[in-house]
Amino acid sequence: LFGKADSYEKLEKLGEGSYATVYKGKSKVNGKLVALKVIRLQEEEGTPFTAIREASLLKGLKHSNIVLLHDIIHTKETLTLVFEYVHTDLCQYMDRHPGGLHPDNVKLFLYQLLRGLSYIHQRYILHRDLKPQNLLISDTGELKLADFGLARAKSVPSHTYSNEVVTLWYRPPDVLLGSTDYSTCLDMWGVGCIFIEMIQGVAAFPGMKDIQDQLERIFLVLGTPCEDTWPGVHSLPHFKPGEEHIHQHTHTLGPTVRIRLDSSSTL
Repeated sequence: LFGKADSYEKLEKLGEGSYATVYKGKSKVNGKLVALKVIRLQEEEGTPFTAIREASLLKGLKHSNIVLLHDIIHTKETLTLVFEYVHTDLCQYMDRHPGGLHPDNVKLFLYQLLRGLSYIHQRYILHRDLKPQNLLISDTGELKLADFGLARAKSVPSHTYSNEVVTLWYRPPDVLLGSTDYSTCLDMWGVGCIFIEMIQGVAAFPGMKDIQDQLERIFLVLGTPCEDTWPGVHSLPHFKPGEEHIHQHTHTLGPTVRIRLDSSSTL
């Protein structure tokens, strides 16, 4: 019966994205709750590449800290990915527990996040979109990595990856500056940002405008990079040292260099 659209019953809409709608559903075979990610197919465009990538990667992943892909249903109009149902995510969980999580819960979630990441990194897969919304939390406190639409297998020796990855707040500075040569450290920057957010209850670097603003928030805390502190930073595609700019900010570490993105930036 698996693999057929009528094997599942839609219950309610959970969310909608640019190319997919997610529903809470129930299996008619065993009565278990599922999450149905319904991807709309346009005849002229075919199946969105992100959906193909997510399905192909998740099919080979079986781990308690990775969301489980039960089934794939393909019809003329839609591609449906059937996942185990997990009732909330870390973003919603932190909203319900403002001001920072209890240290024991921070340890529990961080351990599971690192364990799930270790599993995919050992298989040469980068997630590339770590953020609280993509970390599902079960009613027993189990954390699961989800939404592998931006993930990709890290092939060797290719080092040309897109720099249009990772939601801005959780994106590392080398990628913000145009680097496409990255590895597992891309995901580990996101882990650090999420760790801080769990402790203090607010995002570590909540850029409000653009990449420029995001970089300045990072540099205000960590200092503006130079060749001495970050060898090779001047060679990054969008690094353009400009005039020194002193921020009137209570946490400034002194004069910082305003970084200009060159006009070829596509971010």
